[in-house]
Amino acid sequence: MPSAITHAVVGLSSGLAVSQGSAPKRFWVLSMICAMLPDLDVLTFKFGIAYASFWGHRGFFHSIFFAVLLGGIIATLFFRKEGVLSKSWLFYFLYFSVVASTHGILDTLTNGGLGIALLSPFDTERYFFPATPIYVSPLSVKAFISGRGLAVLKNEILWVWCPAIFMVIIGKLNYTHSAYKKH
Repeated sequence: MPSAITHAVVGLSSGLAVSQGSAPKRFWVLSMICAMLPDLDVLTFKFGIAYASFWGHRGFFHSIFFAVLLGGIIATLFFRKEGVLSKSWLFYFLYFSVVASTHGILDTLTNGGLGIALLSPFDTERYFFPATPIYVSPLSVKAFISGRGLAVLKNEILWVWCPAIFMVIIGKLNYTHSAYKKH
């Protein structure tokens, strides 16, 4: 899996790419949470749940289905004043669903583990993309602040942070271009 730091960067850069001006603080915090939350499934190890099980690490909680559920919950709990099913609520629902789905998708690009159950609960097979250029991040803080952790961060900067920055620039250019055309 990419590091929690990199998942947070993806959440923030997604927000920067789509926001048009200011967004409420909860938007930014929830963007990071949605991008990082699936890795809370590492807690299942503490309960004796096997890595390869449905509820195990990189299982159901890394699926697109879970991401859509999470997007709906976040939009309903934190943006209900927008009016459920309004255009604004639908934006938040879709946005947070996509941000949450980036977690599992990024993990399919890593070079270790058992794969990701992206299509769970409909298909519990675990997948990797054909190319896996992202190094698997250590799970412990101690291992992360080692030479291996530094190598992981350097690798993530190349394969995730740079494309994320590019996405933000394209999003801002698109917004600037569309605002310019209105004048």
